[in-house]
Amino acid sequence: MAVPRRNSPRPEDRRPLGGGVGWARAESGPDGDWLVRNISGAQAQKTYRCPGCDHEIRPGVPHVVAWPAEETGSVEERRHWHQGCWDSRGRRRPTTRRW
Repeated sequence: MAVPRRNSPRPEDRRPLGGGVGWARAESGPDGDWLVRNISGAQAQKTYRCPGCDHEIRPGVPHVVAWPAEETGSVEERRHWHQGCWDSRGRRRPTTRRW
């Protein structure tokens, strides 16, 4: 007799999306502690301006959203970054554009 396949994970197998704090992961760098969430191309439905390069992040482009860890509930502190700009933020200065 064949055992039926189980498609859903057990409750103990479930992990927060992105790993870390809830649906975001915690990252530390020389610029402080951050909460970061990956946004897939399918999830990206609006145009944002990356603070690292001052270029647009168009709908459909995967990117990251980051905000200071101490501001966990503040939507105003969230910024959308290109993945490469986020990864290289320690080697370059943010743009001088005002939010």
